[in-house]
Amino acid sequence: MFLENYNQKGWIEVVCGSMFSGKTEELIRRLRRAEFAHQRVEIFKPSIDVRYSEEEVVSHNATTIRSTPVESPQNILLLSSDVDVVGIDEAQFFDDSLVDVCRELADRGVRVIVAGLDMDFTGKPFGPMPALMATAEYVDKVHAICVHCGNPAQHSHRLAKSEKLVMLGEKDTYEPVCRHCFVRLRKEMGE
Repeated sequence: MFLENYNQKGWIEVVCGSMFSGKTEELIRRLRRAEFAHQRVEIFKPSIDVRYSEEEVVSHNATTIRSTPVESPQNILLLSSDVDVVGIDEAQFFDDSLVDVCRELADRGVRVIVAGLDMDFTGKPFGPMPALMATAEYVDKVHAICVHCGNPAQHSHRLAKSEKLVMLGEKDTYEPVCRHCFVRLRKEMGE
């Protein structure tokens, strides 16, 4: 559970989990609370994420918050001067330099809140997320509900046949599943 320490200046929080687990919803909730507290907030997302909106972070439940799409993590540094809180959605789509960018922001006294998939569709650690989780002061792993058995789901099972690592999609392309259903479904698909 995230504990607020008002004397501390600058840290990294990571919210991770499978698709449909509420990562973006939690990111938006934390950012809205910071705005309510009159903190200066900037939100960023990878420019490739245009599923719901080009310039907003949008949860699967249609909760939105304005954001700035960026090509690379270095753009976040350039665009986040004079802020108290930086939010980053879909962090798994950035390269590993995101870890150093988050560290630099936290070292400057900025609260950095990062949300992203911790595993790809094959169940392997995804992009910079493992290093971000190791570097962060706070890590929350959220779970969806397995659509096959109702247990907590931590995997994003891809329904479409593709070996591309990055494949944007929604409920027609991915479904949340638990460990046991993930293993069974991968075997059934011959993977």
